[in-house]
Amino acid sequence: MGSDDVSVIICVYTEDRWDDLLAAVDSVLKQSLLPLEVLVVVDHNPRLLTRLRVRLAGSERVQVLPNSHSRGLSGGRNTGIAAARGQILAFLDDDAVAERDWLRWFADGFAEPEVMGVGGLTLPVWASGRRPGWYPQEFDWVHGATYRGMPTGRAQVRNVLGGNASFRRSAFDVAGGFSAGIGRGADAEGDGGPVRPLGGEETELCIRIHQERPGSVFLFDDRSVIHHRVPAERERFGYFRTRCWAEGLSKAQIADRVGSGDGLSSERHYVSRTLPAGILRGLGETLRGDAAGLARAAAIASGGLITAIGYALGSWKLRGNSTRRERR
Repeated sequence: MGSDDVSVIICVYTEDRWDDLLAAVDSVLKQSLLPLEVLVVVDHNPRLLTRLRVRLAGSERVQVLPNSHSRGLSGGRNTGIAAARGQILAFLDDDAVAERDWLRWFADGFAEPEVMGVGGLTLPVWASGRRPGWYPQEFDWVHGATYRGMPTGRAQVRNVLGGNASFRRSAFDVAGGFSAGIGRGADAEGDGGPVRPLGGEETELCIRIHQERPGSVFLFDDRSVIHHRVPAERERFGYFRTRCWAEGLSKAQIADRVGSGDGLSSERHYVSRTLPAGILRGLGETLRGDAAGLARAAAIASGGLITAIGYALGSWKLRGNSTRRERR
């Protein structure tokens, strides 16, 4: 794959991340494998759209677009997909910077035709300068980073993580785009209430691709590295709790759409192996003199429980909605 084959899509919704976004774009323009284009998609924010078009007007590889779909991350990504010209579409979060060989290793992963997507290693950049002592690595997915329990090197996975991912264009021809109602900016209840920090739209997409084209392969490659900012509010237990709850709701939606067998296949291993191992590790570290080990063990237990309850409640509500629709 050459530079003419890769389009990069960055979705943004707020001016609060202005400096982070400019750093993200700059990191893409400094890649060892330069992309064909960088598409910055603005999610229903006219002021930000105008400001970015003025600021990035001199970058010939960069195009700023308005989200032409419904509000939310899935709509923004689908706008970028429709506009992109490359055969490989790479996605980068607006508050992350990519290392110089990020795209090179992504492109290298598509050498075999059955590979439909490649994801990379996402490292957290803590606002406080260091990981909070209570924060377990098993839950780094809460802030969009690679978490303990994921593979190392290059390995086959069920799905990639959306903030640091790439897909073959033909994958979208097979399964369509990202589903609305699951990703960031979506309302899980569908009632116009407060928007929760939902996720999982890339998981649902990868599973649909698997189902539509059996034999499809997704890879994780830890040489495709990005550094993802974790703001101060996301270092607090309150955000951790809210994000775990939202993850449970998201998993319920995914299982409802693609079936619990495929929708929860990786999660079963995570719950039965990764989390118990993390709790035992934290308790062992406590016995060896690390007082924060007990806090990490407690965070793993509470995070797992909160997510499970969110999943159960989300599943119950979805079943209730389905029953009501059938009665009409």
